[in-house]
Amino acid sequence: MQKIMQQAAQMQQQVAAAQQQLAEAEVSGSSGGGLVTAVVSGAGELRSLKIDPKVVDAEDVETLEDLVVAAVHAANGEAQKLTEKIMGPITGALGGLGLPGM
Repeated sequence: MQKIMQQAAQMQQQVAAAQQQLAEAEVSGSSGGGLVTAVVSGAGELRSLKIDPKVVDAEDVETLEDLVVAAVHAANGEAQKLTEKIMGPITGALGGLGLPGM
């Protein structure tokens, strides 16, 4: 039982370190051939949004809105991939603790 508790404490430290790494990391996604680019943290927090002036058209705001949503969605997809890459080895080790349902 002591060994399981030590493994759990070690895993908790690894998870905290991975979460910090994700919070500090930045990934980006773009749409419209790079006309709109969103940058998010590894945790999915929107950090910045760049819009090429060529796409700004007062007569067609809907297209710009769609491009922004698509860029943020793409950036969040990249953040999800990064999360899986960083957290995968840690969460995969949960099965090694011998805990039912993990």
